[in-house]
Amino acid sequence: MVQESDGLADEDDEKRTRPVSDTVENLILDLVEWVGRKERTYSETIDAWRTSCPRLPVWEDAVGRGFVETASADGRSLVRVTQAGFDFLKEKRPDCHEQLQRVKEPPIS
Repeated sequence: MVQESDGLADEDDEKRTRPVSDTVENLILDLVEWVGRKERTYSETIDAWRTSCPRLPVWEDAVGRGFVETASADGRSLVRVTQAGFDFLKEKRPDCHEQLQRVKEPPIS
């Protein structure tokens, strides 16, 4: 027997997943900002951002979406924000993006 949907179940499902999705999105932005502020090692980043909670895959999502990457430098594994990460930050948190750009610019002599 097939029942017609009144749309309420779909709406309830969306309400239940949206807060987690919004939370992950904000945490990804926090991660991108945190990595963008100073050089971070992979170990330091994983210690701070990896979670065993399948509902908050912040590190995994940031890497999967191409917002951060790992690179080797001087025998160390570093985490860096990619251009896509800076673009995402600029779109969602323009003030923060602007602050990070000022930090990266050399002082004018």
